[in-house]
Amino acid sequence: MFSPIVQTRRGVTLIGGARTDRDQVESAVALAPVVAAADSGALSALDLGFPPVAVIGDMDSLDELSTTRLDPSIVHRIPEQETTDFDKCLRHIAAPFILGVGFTGDRLDHQMAMFNTLVRQPGQRCIVLGADDICFHCPASLALDLPVGTRVSLFPMAPVTGRSVGLRWPIAGLAFRPDGRVGTSNATVAETVLLEMDAPGMLVMLPRAALPAAIRALTAP
Repeated sequence: MFSPIVQTRRGVTLIGGARTDRDQVESAVALAPVVAAADSGALSALDLGFPPVAVIGDMDSLDELSTTRLDPSIVHRIPEQETTDFDKCLRHIAAPFILGVGFTGDRLDHQMAMFNTLVRQPGQRCIVLGADDICFHCPASLALDLPVGTRVSLFPMAPVTGRSVGLRWPIAGLAFRPDGRVGTSNATVAETVLLEMDAPGMLVMLPRAALPAAIRALTAP
């Protein structure tokens, strides 16, 4: 159990160090108004005019000059090197949901580490925003309200089975695994899609337009 550094009843926009832009951050902040940053993501936050309430990470990407732009009281250094800064942030944020921006981009290794973290922290309701898609870890049960024909991709980061209602290709009876069957480029055939997973490990990827629906589904009582 980790003590929260950021604790709020509102959504949190978490800014990472990968390339992002004002439109992406503004669209996230409009839905999740509390801003936090992972390590060098603090510089992006400041440059875009969204000062963070907390900066969390090992701080290996912030030089001394950069830290002078930050109030020392909001910088929370976690020196261990066993986990990524994204992981450190998810462990120390308590919020209804988190929107991650600046965690996709040019480096594939960083993107893969981000996917790994979403699975390592399955209890955290975190949606990562890319340029065109969003991604989140699928809970044990999920009901998504989406227009018919919406692309729904399921990618396993561990062996997992489950069931679905409302997908063109149902997933019942399929054994998913990262080195075997995956579920990319499925699509909705009903306005409500129901997913049930028998174990953690499945990532859901949707078009960016589905972000409000994903937030509603993940925060539903």
